[in-house]
Amino acid sequence: MYITKMEHLQDKIFGRYDIRGLYPDEIDEGVVDSVADVLAREVFKKGKIVLGRDGRNSSPDLYEAAKRALERFESIEVVDAGLMTTPMLYFLVNDLETSGGIMITASHDAKERNGIKAVRRGEGESGFISGDEIKDMLEKR
Repeated sequence: MYITKMEHLQDKIFGRYDIRGLYPDEIDEGVVDSVADVLAREVFKKGKIVLGRDGRNSSPDLYEAAKRALERFESIEVVDAGLMTTPMLYFLVNDLETSGGIMITASHDAKERNGIKAVRRGEGESGFISGDEIKDMLEKR
């Protein structure tokens, strides 16, 4: 389900801090695959990446899509964290000194929605990777 053209992605899913949308109409396994792929290529590049998810019904499938995308890269090792909270993602990224992390969640949004939060760790670049930043990376492909 890998997405190669930006026109398949809806602008409204890309937010200031993350990516969120109605599942499966706005965000699905193909969107997650593309996002995880571009993050692996452009941001993480190598090292360990923490991958987690929340308890929404759609999260296991989206989690597996992200995991498959990350595992295509020999230079990346997925830390399969499974079901957890977003603060746990931030803790693990720092505690395990990984390159970053991806969380499948739409936080406080309704259960019909889902999304992606991503964080990087590194000199001068620590912090959230915004949905807008991810959108820019996808548009450059």
